[in-house]
Amino acid sequence: MNHVELLKNLISTPSFSGEEENTAKLIYNFLNLQGIETFLFLNNVWAKNRNYSPEKPTLLLNSHHDTVRPSPAYSKKPFEAAIEDGKLYGLGSNDAGGAIVSLLTVFVRFYEKQLPCNLIIAITAEEEAIGRNGISALWTHLGNVDFAIVGEPTQMQAAIAERGLIVLDCLSKGTSGHAARNEGDNAIYKAIDDILWFKNYKFPKVSKLMGEVKMTVTVVNSGAQHNVVPSECKFIVDIRPTDCYSNEEIVEIIKRNVGCDVVPRSLHLKASAIGEEHILVKTAKRLNIPCYISPTTSDISRINIPAVKMGPGNSARSHTADEFIYLNEIDEAIELYERFVETLCTDK
Repeated sequence: MNHVELLKNLISTPSFSGEEENTAKLIYNFLNLQGIETFLFLNNVWAKNRNYSPEKPTLLLNSHHDTVRPSPAYSKKPFEAAIEDGKLYGLGSNDAGGAIVSLLTVFVRFYEKQLPCNLIIAITAEEEAIGRNGISALWTHLGNVDFAIVGEPTQMQAAIAERGLIVLDCLSKGTSGHAARNEGDNAIYKAIDDILWFKNYKFPKVSKLMGEVKMTVTVVNSGAQHNVVPSECKFIVDIRPTDCYSNEEIVEIIKRNVGCDVVPRSLHLKASAIGEEHILVKTAKRLNIPCYISPTTSDISRINIPAVKMGPGNSARSHTADEFIYLNEIDEAIELYERFVETLCTDK
């Protein structure tokens, strides 16, 4: 089975976050058929190169095989892999099927070779849902890992830093009353004060790489009847941290400045960055790969080692109706991944 056939099979097999059992088996069987000793934990699949040695530094090749649910705007069948005009259509083709099959192909090519560094391939679950049973659950099974390439659709540019993510559930409390008699304490008005604070506040520290911490109120809910003053107003805030603050510091600053109750859904998705002198950045520059700062998060935030995010496809196509990837993008990714691994391991 070649990489295009594998990707078509992955597209044809539903793999929503938390429901990736069948695509995990596909990937597991693909590696086994190459004569590679392969392991499965939960819905995570991984393997080490044949000449793995604990004395060598280890490079992780990682991507995720879960998908979001298809947009209702699909005009094509999301689970029917179709090739038209050089494009392979289907749910997960771009995010992150192209990266999966490219990294798997490169790992298979290097599996028997003697390299100055070890390779581990890990195709993991629950990235789209920020779940607990993905790379975080697998991590202790992998042993020592020194650095990583995380496959996401970046047009094969290297994201050397990425913002984190905090989602806040906020609750402003008032007192209900009859609107006609000017009774109660309107929770909406109290929420407005806090919402304006989120709009206008500027964190003092500005990252040289990422700029300012960004906060956006994205959902507001309150009230049930036109004549009742609401006693509660709920709103959600999307925060994109930088490397200047820990997620815990950001939440503490917010709590000191707003009157609403603030509950973060998670503090695990931290901003990350690697310096210009790191071997991953030097390798990218040697190969003339453009480096950039990613505004979105990925599993890099969960592995706490130096990593670049790099893969075929375009993030603008992710989670959209009639998702696709160009076949030549995959071919080019395989070639560039291979050159990256060779250059990195030789320099290391």
